[in-house]
Amino acid sequence: MHYVFADRTKNFTSSSVRDLLAIIQQGNVISFAGGLPSEDFFPVEQLQLAYEKVFASRAGALQYGVTEGFMPLRVLLKERMKMKGINSEPESILLTTGSQQAIDLFSKVMISPGDIVLTENPTYLAALQVFKAYEGQVCSVLGDEYGMDPQDLESKMKTLKPKFIYVVPTFSNPEGKAWSQERRITLIELAKKYNVLIIEDDPYGEIQFNDGETYPSLASLEQERTHVLYTSTFSKTVVPALRSGWITGPKEVICMMVQAKQASDLHSSSLDQQALYFLLRDFDLNGHIALLRRKYYERMNVMREYLENLEGFSFTIPKGGMFIWVEADEHLDMTRLLPEAVNHGVAYVPGSPFYVVNPQKNTFRLNFTHSTPEKLKLGMTRLSEVLSRVEKVEM
Repeated sequence: MHYVFADRTKNFTSSSVRDLLAIIQQGNVISFAGGLPSEDFFPVEQLQLAYEKVFASRAGALQYGVTEGFMPLRVLLKERMKMKGINSEPESILLTTGSQQAIDLFSKVMISPGDIVLTENPTYLAALQVFKAYEGQVCSVLGDEYGMDPQDLESKMKTLKPKFIYVVPTFSNPEGKAWSQERRITLIELAKKYNVLIIEDDPYGEIQFNDGETYPSLASLEQERTHVLYTSTFSKTVVPALRSGWITGPKEVICMMVQAKQASDLHSSSLDQQALYFLLRDFDLNGHIALLRRKYYERMNVMREYLENLEGFSFTIPKGGMFIWVEADEHLDMTRLLPEAVNHGVAYVPGSPFYVVNPQKNTFRLNFTHSTPEKLKLGMTRLSEVLSRVEKVEM
């Protein structure tokens, strides 16, 4: 039978990272490709206890729930965000199935065909998938290690009149960079000047390596709460399988997103929300995150030492998050090189899919959080052998 799909499906694309993971998992490959936290530090016992408390409480966790999410959990989220300087009432918090759904719902209610979305270049590829699926026109803004270039940003806001701006300002995916406070403030000022919404994606902000530095969220810098929506997730700090994220921002926007979620899935898992509530109430999550920071910093340094010994490759040492972004000599195509690396027992993500325009084929992303130090050493030894051999051949 010939199936006639909706016109919008022509904008659907498969995630190259997900496709890559499916291939990698078939063999004995050490993968630095996925954005995976480490199973070594999952709070398994505490999470099991939290689920036991849910069943003991008989608080309707097995029944349908409200679309906005379990109110006691939203109250705890209000307190956690207050620690970050974000003032948000529970009524303006929407619990979602991961922060990916938050991006999807926001795009669903904001993007009409042809609407302009401004982003960094490169940026989170799954967000690009969403914007394009809703027929948005994604345009990149020039930037550097400190964030979006203010002049290029204002120029494009003037001429393109974007519907919104999507940014990952703290330990971004894929580059791992952190915006300067000056660039953060400038973005907010320009958003207000030109009346443009900002969606701030912050899945990695709590995985910070230097306690002496501060990276205020955009939402904390915009106290009026009129232009910034903030989304985050527990996938990186608790476990990904909970699929629990949230978004907060202007009530009018959140209310529209609630209606979109009602039409999508009614509500996210009540069972998981209540388990997360008990975990946050009774478990020292901040202490757990401090452990993650220490361990992930150690793992990042293992990877960094190998990269520093490679000739012809440059990278910026991340101050947090889960990734190191590497730039090779211009003549190298890291997508074409990937099969050779996989055959040698190691994998990475080529940088090209993360770009809005002008993909830099000589870039690639490495994840340092998922592998143990021993696997990091073995995997980086394999990768170093492949990259060194290619460099010598090309020279």
